[in-house]
Amino acid sequence: MLSYNESLKILKETEALLEGHFILSSGLHSNKYIQCAKLLSHPKKAEAICISLSEKIKKRYDKIDTILSPAMGGVIIGYEIGRLLKTKTIFAERVDGQLILRRDFKIEKNSNVLIVEDVITTGKSVLECSNIVKKSKANLLGYACIIDRSDKNISIKNKIVSQMEYLIETFSSKNIPDNLKNVKAIKPGSRNLSK
Repeated sequence: MLSYNESLKILKETEALLEGHFILSSGLHSNKYIQCAKLLSHPKKAEAICISLSEKIKKRYDKIDTILSPAMGGVIIGYEIGRLLKTKTIFAERVDGQLILRRDFKIEKNSNVLIVEDVITTGKSVLECSNIVKKSKANLLGYACIIDRSDKNISIKNKIVSQMEYLIETFSSKNIPDNLKNVKAIKPGSRNLSK
């Protein structure tokens, strides 16, 4: 398994860890941003991260029937973890603001489901996926991600398997530090992309 420092090195080499002034999907500001899409543009380095994460998942869960990922960020990670674990992999898509199963994807009743995402911060997308699992009357095993940047107050914290935890300091628009005030803010990510 890769160490924290080895994982961080890969994120920096692939420019998946960005520095600047960012407005996050929560509306908060930060001087760092994780963009796993940049990691995924380097397949061999992404594979090393995913192999390490899959080893951690295998240590925690014996039987996974289905991996469910939220689109967009979790789709490729979910696929790769599913490939490594030889497990069926599906994804949920946002329609009219809600994550749902489309494309005739189904979760079998009483099956064991692991939700896989690229980055977990607030847990919004993975919690929406957990509602899909509950409606399917399946068993939610837990959550896995490359980067867990959630704080200790998130309700699912003890159910997350991650390649690494990485806390990023955030600021409200009223409390932006002076060193960020003079840097143009950008809003990365895919959550607010138009249809």
